[in-house]
Amino acid sequence: MHLLHRGVNLVYIRDFLRHIDIALTEIYTKCDTEVKRKAIENAYPELIQNDIPDWHNNGDLLAWLNSL
Repeated sequence: MHLLHRGVNLVYIRDFLRHIDIALTEIYTKCDTEVKRKAIENAYPELIQNDIPDWHNNGDLLAWLNSL
C-alpha cells in the first residue's frame, strides 16, 4: 500500500512482489478513500473546488453532527 500511495503503478508492484497475476496483487492493495479521492481529482481536475467552505466555524452544524 505504501508504494501505491506514492503513485507506483500496480504493474510494478506486481513485478516487485513476483506475483504471476495482477489480480493477486490487487487483493493486497485495497485503496482507502484518500487514494480514491486523489485518483478522481487527477482524472477530473475540473471537479475540484478551490472555495471549499470551512465548516469548523459553524457551531450549529457541528453540534448537530456530534449528536448523530
